Parts: sequence; C-alpha cells; structure tokens
Amino acid sequence: MTPAPIKEMEKIARRIRGRVVELSHLTKTQHLGSSLSCVDILTACYWSVLRIDHQAPGDPCRDRFILSKGHAAPALYVALAYKSFFPEELLTTFAQDGSHFAEHPCPKGIPGVEAATGSLGHGLSLGIGMALAGRILRHTYRVFALLSDGECNEGSVWEAAMMAPAHGLDNIAVIVDYNRWQATGRSEEVLALKPLREKWAAFGWDAHEIDGHDLSALCALLHTVPDGSGKPRAIIAKTVKGKGVSFMEDDNNWHYRVPTEEEVFAAKRELGLVES
Repeated sequence: MTPAPIKEMEKIARRIRGRVVELSHLTKTQHLGSSLSCVDILTACYWSVLRIDHQAPGDPCRDRFILSKGHAAPALYVALAYKSFFPEELLTTFAQDGSHFAEHPCPKGIPGVEAATGSLGHGLSLGIGMALAGRILRHTYRVFALLSDGECNEGSVWEAAMMAPAHGLDNIAVIVDYNRWQATGRSEEVLALKPLREKWAAFGWDAHEIDGHDLSALCALLHTVPDGSGKPRAIIAKTVKGKGVSFMEDDNNWHYRVPTEEEVFAAKRELGLVES
C-alpha cells in the first residue's frame, strides 16, 4: 500500500470523527470519547501502515489489526467503511437488532474485523498467538493490537506482555491509547499505571512514548515493525479523550453521554465538515 500523505490523513481523521459523532447520536450509543481518542491511531494504521487489501480481507498473508478496546468499535467500523471493506450505508445499522455491527466487535460477519473484543484484556493474547503462528508458518505479516490504558489494569495483559519477549516475537506491536480516563475516573487514580513506558520496557519490549495524535510519529514507529531487534514493540500513545471536539475533550462525561442534534452540528463545524 502506498502511504497516504499526512495532510490527507488529517482530513480522513476529521471525517472519521464526524461520522462517529453522528453515529452516536443516531443510534443513542455510548463510548464516544473513547472512540474519538484513537482515531489518529486507526488512521495511521489503515492509511499508511497495514498491508491488507479490502478485496481480500481473509488473505492469510495480510497484516492483522486487533481492536482490543472493543468499546471503540464505531471508530473501527467507520475506518473500515472508508477503506471500502463494506458499503458505508451499512454503518446506519450499527447497534441495531439483527445487525452484525454490534457495539463491541463480533467474531464473524464484518470484513476486516479480526476478533471479537470488548471484554478487555484479551486482544494482546490473541495477537501474540497470531504472531507466533505467522512465524511458524514462515509468513511475514505483522500484528498490531490497540489497547486502552484502563485495559492495562488486567492481569492477562501482563501475562501476554511476558509471552512475546520470551519467544522473541518482533512481528507484533501493541499501541496503548493512553487518554488517562477510565469509565469512572482518572486511570492513575484507579491503579498505579505510571510509569507505563518503563513497565513495558521492563517486560522486554522496545517501548516508546509519543503524542498519539501525531500522525508522523505514529507512522514512523509503526512502519519499522519488525526492526530486527528481536523485541516486540510497545507504543504508549498519549491521547485526549474526545479529541477533535473542544466541548468533549478530556471530559469523561462523554464516556456515556450521547450528543444532541445541535451538538452533532457543532462538532462537525469544529471539524471543518460543515459551514457555520
């Protein structure tokens, strides 16, 4: 895949954010702030890094992307629709009875969705299994798993974190969407996450901490997986919950709040998607 220019990716990210806000209003669904915080990470992955063809989503040699923070499913669905994995009009079935587009990703039925997630703490283990299988089969695909910072409370995450270095799996990267909020409070107030980069490094990962909204920095680190070091890569992506909409940014009420029609318009105006 030819990587998209940064300016183009910035426009794509704004479009994704606008559509995610619309979907929350249309379907009266939650987790809007958590979806907005990871949009730039998804944009970097799907428009610059991942080697995957929307016309062959089951290709055994494709790169794998696992949305372990499954509550951000709307952002993933919109990204996949914009990459033509399925028709955009199907997004309107999100969270409706009988739809494949559940509020957390389902195991089958949506091209491009690699795993059922939502019960936090399992996506990295799945990814490590895929990465190990790839090495055994002599495939060169890579695996990228996106976790939330609150998800790092789960013991299963740290079991997986010990597994990858033990097997020298450098074909996997974990990206932690570090927006500093959990459902009911600041992440550092719930459990002692800090110093998160150092924790991953101590577990044997090539660990980095960057601005999770810096597309250039994200692409630079994601493109160099694997780097020949024999170490898996961890990227602590410092983000803002509700990113892109000023009245949602760093306001944890938007973990559960649903925007009104007027708030949708205001959000899209800020994102440059509609005129005043």
